[in-house]
Amino acid sequence: MRGLFLAIFLSLIGSTGFVQAEGEKAGEFDYYVLALSWSPTWCTLEGDARQADQCDPRHDHGWILHGLWPQFHQGWPSYCRSTEPAPTRRMTTEMADIMGSSGLAWHQWKKHGTCSGLSAASYYRLSRHAYSTIQRPAVLRKLTKTVSVPASLIEEAFLQANPGLDKDAVTITCRDGHIQEARICLSRDLKPVPCGRDVIRDCSLKDAILEPVR
Repeated sequence: MRGLFLAIFLSLIGSTGFVQAEGEKAGEFDYYVLALSWSPTWCTLEGDARQADQCDPRHDHGWILHGLWPQFHQGWPSYCRSTEPAPTRRMTTEMADIMGSSGLAWHQWKKHGTCSGLSAASYYRLSRHAYSTIQRPAVLRKLTKTVSVPASLIEEAFLQANPGLDKDAVTITCRDGHIQEARICLSRDLKPVPCGRDVIRDCSLKDAILEPVR
């Protein structure tokens, strides 16, 4: 009985790192998570069925900016109380080149940008700058066919392309057996920092599917 109680207690402690907040005060957070999504995966699992413009081969998308997310050391804020006006349609449209669609840009502002304490224009500008500071491994764009790879190999590719990154600042996620995202943890001034335990949830697949850029 004592062992059962201890196991339950430890599981409850462990769960506290995965708490999401909503309606928090804007500007109160510890660091950012820069989420980069492998566009071919999203297109295969969702976008193609929606006939999303992002998946049209003319765009040639690889790693796109999913978002720049304010993060606590445990948990994360969302849909924060912000007095900043919503972004204009022009602002969201101008982010589509690196985010895939203006709709995603709008959603990211609503859910995450409001928590940054910045104006919409400043948040998008910071997001673009953060995206530009991380080198996306060029070798992954050279794929000519779908392959199965260890997820750890994708992480290593990011580490080699970005010598300033440490292993504990990068995590690779998977979805439905596919490489999904690379998430890089950055300070408020966009310097690499260790990710919190609720962010470091590395995909452990040895045969994750990686599809080529279209």
